[in-house]
Amino acid sequence: MKLAYLAIIVAAMLVLTALGTIYMFQNQFETDVINNDIPANDDIFPPLGNMTFQDAVNSFGFTLFQEIYSRNTGNQFVSPYSIFTALAMTYEGARGDTADEMATVLNIEQDNTSFHTYVQNLYNEFNAESSEYNLSTANALWVRKNLQLLDSYLSVIRDYYGGDATEVDFTQAVMAAAIINRWVENQTNKLIKNLVPADAISPSTGLILTNAIYFKGIWKTQFESANTTDRPFTTQEGSEHNVPAMQFVDTHDWFNYGETDEVQILELPYTGDSISMVAVLPKETYQLSTIIDSLDTNILSEWLSTLSPEKLDIYLPKFKVESSYSLAELLAHLGMQIPFTPSADFSGITGAPDLFISNVLHKAYIDVNEEGTEAAAATAVIMELTAHPGEEPERIIFDCDHPFLYMILHKETGTILFMGTINDPTA
Repeated sequence: MKLAYLAIIVAAMLVLTALGTIYMFQNQFETDVINNDIPANDDIFPPLGNMTFQDAVNSFGFTLFQEIYSRNTGNQFVSPYSIFTALAMTYEGARGDTADEMATVLNIEQDNTSFHTYVQNLYNEFNAESSEYNLSTANALWVRKNLQLLDSYLSVIRDYYGGDATEVDFTQAVMAAAIINRWVENQTNKLIKNLVPADAISPSTGLILTNAIYFKGIWKTQFESANTTDRPFTTQEGSEHNVPAMQFVDTHDWFNYGETDEVQILELPYTGDSISMVAVLPKETYQLSTIIDSLDTNILSEWLSTLSPEKLDIYLPKFKVESSYSLAELLAHLGMQIPFTPSADFSGITGAPDLFISNVLHKAYIDVNEEGTEAAAATAVIMELTAHPGEEPERIIFDCDHPFLYMILHKETGTILFMGTINDPTA
């Protein structure tokens, strides 16, 4: 009996240690409050160079998103984690100047044992079973027939990324694309289709690296469908549309809310409290583009530190966004140039500098409704062969009737799983 109790205690201690939270939540008014003053558990998520792993992912995500949004201010949606992970697997085989450029853009260091620890623990954390929400991620390599990958490289991908290598005949482009896309669909509950078109594959394609991520969560406090009504929404261009808006009005619910001079911030948790949506709504005198231009990890920390329980009247449009990106040009503009040329050195993959990146493809999907959120994304890195209580306070209004930014945040690790903007919910 004593041994059983001891086993339970030890198991509980291991779970608490493994979570390694960068946020501490205080229960107040039966609402979780993010506390940014609590340090990360360095045993599980040790510092990575000058920043933590989640900061590396988030910083890369912000920089990439700024580049995307500067080119198109419409509805955008990406998974920073998915893109980062696919590129990180590619970076494992980079050497010399190729590795230096990728390290600068991704904010990581080559051959960093702590980085591998981060990758492995996040992979395990995101794939842990939960009865309250569905979150999973998967990685895979698709290898040209007769192209030998180094055992040392394959070991890293298997041990830390949970990925396996499958041989594919890239001379049969339609069949090869179908095999890869079927895997992506299976990993994303069939939400991401045709990630890799057949015309992206050529006889000189040597390797395709893929990541997929899927999330489905139910709001901790669900919106009532009967309360959803059409409300005006003004786009950044100034046009107005009536859109179905979900509502919490005159309820007794408390939500984490904060604000700065520029924005209002609202946290909407999903069941289980491990994952939440953070909506960032510019105040009337500020444009969303100005807010996005200022995005960095310090701004995110500042926003989250303002959150505290409040009673609010909330209006949030229902929306569904499907996005598709070819990221080669954007990544090159951010400083990742050599990896996209035949001069690239990915000899850590095959033992010879015979591969370079021809494109990075990304697709993402999100559906936000009264019940909750379903989101998925996938990324493919295509590599070619070089030769081939008290007084009731005044109620706060959080009315998303104009363009806004939103993020789906894994609170225990601080990792941004998805992020996007809504300029026109009807688009």
